[in-house]
Amino acid sequence: MHQNNAVDISSSGDSDNRTLTLRSRVLPCQTCYLRCQELSNIPPSYDRLILMVVDGLPAEFLLGRGHQPAPEFFRKSMPYTQSLLDEGVATGYHAKAAPPTVTMPRLKAMVSGSVGGFLDVALNFNTQELLDDNLIGQFFEIGWKMVMLGDETWLKLFPGSFTRCDGVHSFFVKDTVEVDHNVSRHLEDELDRTDWKLLILHYLGLDHVGHTGGRNSFLMGPKLEEMDDVIKKIHRNMVQNHLGRTLLMVVSDHGMTENGNHGGASYEETDALMLLVGLRDYDHRPSTHKTVNQVDITPTIALLFGVPIPINSAGILIAETLKSLEGEQKLRALELNSWQLFRLLQAQLPDLSCSSSCGVDKNGRGYEIGECDGNMEEFFCCLYVKAAALHKSWKSRQVFGSNKGEDYRSTVSAYNNFLRTASDWISRRATNKPVGVLAFGVTGMLLSSLVLLSLLYRLEQDVCMIEKDRTSHINSRIHKWHIDEIFAMSIVCFLVLSMGSSSLIEEEQYIWHFMTSTLNLLLLRKAIQSISSRNTQDQVNFIESQSTRSFIQMFSIIFVLISGRILRSWHQGGVNWTNFPDLSKWLESKGTAYIKPVHLVSLLLLITSGFYALVLSRPRKVFIIVVGLSFLFPAFLVLLYIITYQRSDVPASSYSATLLVQLTYVILGTSTFGIVTALPWFMPVRNPKGCSSHQNKALFVGITDSLYLIGLVYIICWCLLQLLLQKPINSAPILLLLVQILASMCFSSITDPKPKQWLELASLYYMGMSGHFALGNTNTIATIDVAGAYMGVSSHSTVLSGILMFIITYAAPMLALLSMLMNISLRSRISLVNAQDVDLHDMLKTTLAYPCLVPLGMNSIFLVAYTTILLLMRNHLFVWSVFSPKYMYVCATTACIYLGVFIVATTVFYTYSTLGLTKLWKTWIR
Repeated sequence: MHQNNAVDISSSGDSDNRTLTLRSRVLPCQTCYLRCQELSNIPPSYDRLILMVVDGLPAEFLLGRGHQPAPEFFRKSMPYTQSLLDEGVATGYHAKAAPPTVTMPRLKAMVSGSVGGFLDVALNFNTQELLDDNLIGQFFEIGWKMVMLGDETWLKLFPGSFTRCDGVHSFFVKDTVEVDHNVSRHLEDELDRTDWKLLILHYLGLDHVGHTGGRNSFLMGPKLEEMDDVIKKIHRNMVQNHLGRTLLMVVSDHGMTENGNHGGASYEETDALMLLVGLRDYDHRPSTHKTVNQVDITPTIALLFGVPIPINSAGILIAETLKSLEGEQKLRALELNSWQLFRLLQAQLPDLSCSSSCGVDKNGRGYEIGECDGNMEEFFCCLYVKAAALHKSWKSRQVFGSNKGEDYRSTVSAYNNFLRTASDWISRRATNKPVGVLAFGVTGMLLSSLVLLSLLYRLEQDVCMIEKDRTSHINSRIHKWHIDEIFAMSIVCFLVLSMGSSSLIEEEQYIWHFMTSTLNLLLLRKAIQSISSRNTQDQVNFIESQSTRSFIQMFSIIFVLISGRILRSWHQGGVNWTNFPDLSKWLESKGTAYIKPVHLVSLLLLITSGFYALVLSRPRKVFIIVVGLSFLFPAFLVLLYIITYQRSDVPASSYSATLLVQLTYVILGTSTFGIVTALPWFMPVRNPKGCSSHQNKALFVGITDSLYLIGLVYIICWCLLQLLLQKPINSAPILLLLVQILASMCFSSITDPKPKQWLELASLYYMGMSGHFALGNTNTIATIDVAGAYMGVSSHSTVLSGILMFIITYAAPMLALLSMLMNISLRSRISLVNAQDVDLHDMLKTTLAYPCLVPLGMNSIFLVAYTTILLLMRNHLFVWSVFSPKYMYVCATTACIYLGVFIVATTVFYTYSTLGLTKLWKTWIR
């Protein structure tokens, strides 16, 4: 069997030398273990297993939470199952799932008992064959015929293992009906057959209902009733056909949050179900619904059906399931489970050896369990030897007929103490980390970051010198740091320090909101000082020519502050305060009657803001018409979709709705690409007002005008796409983010003296990250909007859905990056007015190299810092639940930053090249 394989405690990529060491040490013990298995005399309790997986079903729906019963709505939705629990026919458990709470690693945990890592989140979208020892492989080798109906993940994990199968896609979340009908249509036929030993039924519909509408979706009740009917049909078939040796096990892979998502480590997500129907010798009393670990399912099934426990299993036997066994057999089962975990401890702790008695005599007397101490090797040795000695003493007394119930209970307690302690420790250290390789990688990242930051510092000095040459008033402040600049730098330092705290990572949104608002307050203070200074110097001139400008300046920064406060109150993100009331929850409680008007008004104001920003640039009339039409056509399609199909709870999935969304994609993409490609070719080259006629200056003015219009097209089309993809409740935050960014750039463009360019870009970066959390995102996977990733998708496509998921999740950071084009244009246009001469090399520095390096440099600091922290926290209690998900977001944010900078850099380079060629062409013709 699979037990003949060498011990491989993880799939983390250990070196060959490490593997050889494990083999040479464990193999003799493994042979002994196999002989013990053969002589165990533990008969299989059952002949056939029906494993029904209800994807995403929280145990809370059936068993309640804590000492509270299940909510009445859910009890009424599953009456037959509740009757089985109330009569004691079924035994229910809260099977705590380990993060990440996504399907593939949870299935692996149930059949192999191994604890996965967050790399499994990526592998979940491209499942590979499971090569570790597992129950399916065990059953296959002893000749079981197995049938699988439902989620095709099983077919990818265990190819060729099933006699009959009918798989369905697991990621097409818009399908809540056919995905389950495809399973149930075979059910009656399979229940009438007698050729199979294992029947797997994996229902996906309830999980899809959660993704599309949350726990309180109007589809949830009917879906629970459907699952209840399936359980009823299976159980009645077992009773009518007298299948006393058949066990029905109803499990879920994970739970779900209030909005129906999962992936993180909250109670709602990890609260999976295990329901056993058909246990022998049940006492017809309601169970107390104990809590076990999901990996405990593996050794329990193995011993119930007479196969060896998979060698990498970190689970412990659920002893209550073995009531039909005699006392000696139960102790033997605990002994086998203990020996299996002891071998895993030996693989992790090379010095673990129980050659000595560890202070325990042959009768198990000596240290009490609580008195076991010393290093880890001595501690585990003490626990294991004590349990083994008590067991040996119990068996010797049995021979002489002097056994007492107290001796039996002491032995069981000793085994359980060892099993729980060992399982918890192994689960936390399930993956060996090659620290040397990781440290080498972090060193390389640090060096590359230092090179990038040194280049950025050099460019910052060059840009300051260029601006000094163009304007006279910068000379007095070129090397002077202001409080707003110091605070902007301190934000980076504080964020780096906060990464070492699990609590601050969970509630990171508060840091971004607070820091961004404080920076804007400092800018407001600086604006007030600037206005007061101008008023003091020339009061009459100020009143006549500067009052309007000062009003716009003050209004802009105050609006940025107000919109930031509204965004802060829109979603209560994070982990600890997510249930607190906020604006989004209030709107959702009012339903579509409130949400749809907000959605429509947001669309109208977004287009109005776009046209206002377009008119302010004073382009030619033809440009206003062309660019305006690029806004209006997709806006009309989005408006049509909102009015016709949009609901607050469930995205539309009809063919006409899908076709309309696809048409909107095409129009948005075509208009954006067309404007970006064609506009530089037709942009007139003119001198700015107040400038002397200079050929290079006129060319660069054309470049800045082009970048302004292209940047405006980028951000308006991006926001229209977000109004289509985001949940309807997020329409107002999208509008506020857009107007906040426009107001911030307006403030910077009229402020005198001008803020440094890196400060403007850092402010945009901070607003993008604050907006990221304002849209309901957190550092847990559960807040990813999976349902939106299937908008306009008629069939499952991992690549296309992944792209849409990325677009939805990083809406705000990408919006901030795309707005850099308008920032570059406005800053360059102002500097050109005062410039006596313009050099191409200098313009490329200020409009291409420097602006692109600022977000890259900031991101490199965060990436290197958090990679280092993750390496230091690799053995932390929350490494899988907090630090690993955060690192995935850090890596995804890095991809977003690089993609946004690439788009900006490519657009600037293309605009320069196009207008330069146009100039050369006109010169050649003349």
